This record gives sequence, structure tokens and C-alpha cells, in this order.
Amino acid sequence: MSSTSTSSLMASKTVVFKTALFSSLPGIVNRSFLTFAPASPSIKPLRTRCSSVTKFDEVTNSLDEDMDQIRRLQNGSDVRGVALEGEKGRTVDLTPAAVEAIAESFGEWVAATESNGNGVIKVSLGRDPRVSGGKLSTAVFAGLARAGCLAFDMGLATTPACFMSTLISPFEYDASIMMTASHLPYTRNGLKFFTKRGGLTSPEVEKICDLAARKYATRQTKVSTLIRTRPTQVDFMSAYSKHLREIIKERINHPEHYDTPLKGFQIVVNAGNGSGGFFTWDVLDKLGADTFGSLYLNPDGMFPNHIPNPENKIAMSHTRAAVLENSADLGVVFDTDVDRSGVVDNRGNPINGDKLIALMSAIVLKEHPGSTIVTDARTSMGLTRFITERGGRHCLYRVGYRNVIDKGVELNKDGIETHLMMETSGHGAVKENHFLDDGAYMVVKIIIEMVRMRLAGSNEGIGSLIEDLEEPLEAVELRLNILSEPRDAKAKGIEAIETFREYIEEGKLKGWELGTCGDCWVSEGCLVDSNDHPSAIDAHMYRARVSDEESGEEYGWVHMRQSIHNPNIALNMQSMLPGGCLSMTRVFRDQ
Repeated sequence: MSSTSTSSLMASKTVVFKTALFSSLPGIVNRSFLTFAPASPSIKPLRTRCSSVTKFDEVTNSLDEDMDQIRRLQNGSDVRGVALEGEKGRTVDLTPAAVEAIAESFGEWVAATESNGNGVIKVSLGRDPRVSGGKLSTAVFAGLARAGCLAFDMGLATTPACFMSTLISPFEYDASIMMTASHLPYTRNGLKFFTKRGGLTSPEVEKICDLAARKYATRQTKVSTLIRTRPTQVDFMSAYSKHLREIIKERINHPEHYDTPLKGFQIVVNAGNGSGGFFTWDVLDKLGADTFGSLYLNPDGMFPNHIPNPENKIAMSHTRAAVLENSADLGVVFDTDVDRSGVVDNRGNPINGDKLIALMSAIVLKEHPGSTIVTDARTSMGLTRFITERGGRHCLYRVGYRNVIDKGVELNKDGIETHLMMETSGHGAVKENHFLDDGAYMVVKIIIEMVRMRLAGSNEGIGSLIEDLEEPLEAVELRLNILSEPRDAKAKGIEAIETFREYIEEGKLKGWELGTCGDCWVSEGCLVDSNDHPSAIDAHMYRARVSDEESGEEYGWVHMRQSIHNPNIALNMQSMLPGGCLSMTRVFRDQ
């Protein structure tokens, strides 16, 4: 067709131009549909469509996948993902681009919710020694710069120190980020977020990840190579160490050597090649302790000796051997980022899990008689008796350290004095320390009690405080994999756990009864919130008391919950009778 005839044809038609603006998809606009409507019915309409519309479905699916990738990184109140190749069946999803979008969104969120109009938002960043930390730190700084924040680089640090950097003068940052994946393999990494109020809640992190997902999905360039303002390097760990030293000196108040109250004590520290080595040379050594025999103090992001985890049997066995070999008074085990800890007493007895909660309860109830102790719902019936026999009240709550800590905060607001909140994993917080789960602070309190006992004439060691703790005869944890697409795993898990609840309520499991209560301070515990401001549920779970059908006597419990880390369901059970766990497992499987 000639240009003349083309012009003639165009002139003989009414041109209808329709433009679709997809405001819900930033960066994808002006998708135009061109329709040429004929002036005469005898002429068939000529339709054309731009290429971007042809691929609209593909683009939309790609956007959805990108957004899901960021949202799946949320791990309760943290962000976690795979940062390095090396895990079978797992691909890298915590990329610099993802981290940058999340950091930028966090900076914007802080500016919108925490700013007092005092100028530029200041945010600190600490990290554990993981080998992916350097690359991802650059992404964090780039994201904070995009958000208009001033960044401060703390270098190798601990999670509790990051929070304290918002409070201790002269630092007092508006917010802080800790880059860590706790005890997970070297291939993983993650982010934890803090403001002056404490750690962020799961709903807050969900908002930040949702904002980041939209940024990430619509960005043509996934990684920024420009850091507008270089971060200022600061030595906060020295200030934090001094803070811990002053607490020990003031509370021991040694009558002979105030500045070296740990003189005459040998304390072995196992840092697991994480961030906890500072506690040896910058706290214990300077207070006069003998730390000979300490293990794996040098940071190594490959964690060559064992997983830095107080729940890890290898970590505890290495520490136990060092305590016995050196006749030490105490052994200390930290996880990678030092928000959890465990100890070994002078007889080589590992103290973690329920034993650590019992030890901390004994110390806290001496200081605050009648206090409520909040734990997760996987603790033993023996621990409940241990706490109540010392005049305390035991509140069992949802699994998840933030759930446990937040419950303690809520109870205090409701006028229920609650000084200790601990999860069986070793996360523990006390009211006196800003409700912060600080593994080093937990050890500080244990050390103070150990020295006070010596000054009072006792050489029994801290293990003597929990000699009457009744332990379960059997304890089992099973993991049930959820076979589904990752995006469907949460819904499938909820369905299974709600079915578990229905079976018990309908009486299909004889002798099984859901463990709930109406008041948060009674010893039976409370897996549900009965107050006027219940907390959001981040993972569904139920605990069932199991009793003998004939006698009606309770002999164990079963706890079923969603994992917030992986697509599986955790099934914990304990029994005070031989074969009890096997019996409960058979009932669970068969009925």
C-alpha cells in the first residue's frame, strides 16, 4: 500500500486510543492499546497492539515472582536467606539487590515512624564474621543512602550491641541493623532490625519486606553501585564491653578488689569462631579472670570447628572438656551473634535449654520474689514445678523468642510483674536490661551470682542452684516436611495444625486435652492471649496435655507448630513415663 493510500485509509477511520495506567505496578506505565474503528461496516477493523502488552502476562508473572522472593525472606521478626552457593537444593535468594531494597525500605520506615524531626536519621550496622558479610554490607549502605540516612559501620559486632548502640552515649543512633543468620550454616545470612524501642515485631518486618518487594520487582537495575555518603566507621564494641564491665563491678562490689572482682576465677569461653571473642579479652580479662583454655575465639565465617550454638552437642562437649581439663569455675558457650548463650558448671554439667531457664529463674526470683517467668510452650512440667516452688509464676507462651519477650512486655504493661522471659533455644531477656535478648548479659548475671556465692562462703558452683530440677524421662522432637510449593507451605501448615486442634476438641484422641488458660500468670500456661490486645499470630501452634485414660493422671505433652524457618512442622513431646513418647507418637500417627 502506498503512502498516499495509507494516508487516505487513516483519514477514513475514527482513531480510538485507549491507555491503561497500571498504578499498582510502579515503573510499568503507558501500556497502550490502539484500536482503529472503521467508518464502514464493510471494512474489517485493523487492530495493533504494542509489544509490551503482548508480553504483559510474562511481565506480571515475573513481577509476582520477584515480590514473592523478597517476602519469603521474612523470618518472623528477622530477614534470612541463602547468601552463597553451596547448599544442596537451595539457590541464592539473599542477593545484594534484595538486601539493598530491604535496607532502603527500613530507612524509610524509620524516618516515617521513629523520627522526632531532629534531622537526618542515623543508622548503625554491625555484622558477624560470615564471608558474605562484606558484599552485603555494601548493599545495606547503598540502601540506607537511597533512603537519605547517615550510616555508621560498627564492623564485627553482636546483635545485642547493635540495639545498645541506639541507647549508649555518645552514639545513640536512631536505629540499627545486625547482619547475621545466627547459628545457621556459613552459606546463610540475614538482617535483624532495632530502634530505640527494641527489636522490630513480625508485622513491622512484614511491612518493610512488602515495601522492599515492590521496589525490587520494579527496578530495572537490581544493584546500585553508588554509595552517596560513605559510612562512618565507629568502635562501639569497646563502649559496649565497658558497659558490661561496669555492671559486674558495681553489682559484685568486691570488698577487696573492686576493679578486678573476677580475680581467682577461671572462666573458659567458647565463641565458636563467631562474634563472642570480645567477651574474653575485653570483659573477663580486664576484670581479672583467668581465661586460659578458651576455645575458637578468632572470628572465622566458615565456622570450621562446630556450629556456634549453645544447643549444639559438639559445642557443649568441647566446652565441657575444656572446663574439666582446666578445672575451670565456669564454661561459656555463645552463638554466632551472641544473643544466645549456654554455660557449663564447674563439674562439667552442660546447662542449656530448661536447665538454663531454671538457673536464670533461680537468680531472678532471689532478686524479685513472686515474679512471673515467661517461657515458650516446649518447657517441661518439672520446670513449672521448679519455678512455682520458689514462689514464681510460670507463663507458657508461643514458641519464638520475640513472642516470648513481647509477652513479658505486655504482662508488665498489664501490671503483672515479669522479670524474665526465656525460650528453650537460649534466647533470654530480663526486664532490667531493656527486655533485650542478650547472651552476654545472661552470662554476666550468672557470673555475678557465682562470685556472690563464693563471697558468701560457698564453693558449690552455680550448678548447685538447679540440683532439684526434675527433668523429663523422655524428650523427642520430630520434623514433618510440608510437600508443596514454597508459597503454599504456610497455608498447608496452618491447615494441618488446625486439624490437630479439631481432632483433640472433638475427642478423637483419648486422654489428650488442649493446654490453654484464661489468665497469663497461672502455672498451666497460656498459648492464647486472653487480654484486650492479643498479639498477632506469626506461626500456628498448640500444646496438648496427655493423660492416662484409666487413671486420668497426666504423664506428658505434645506440642505441634509451624516452623518459621523452613517448610515443615515441628512436633515436640515429653513424657514422665518410660515409652511415653513412643505411645504418643503412635496415637498421633494412627488416629
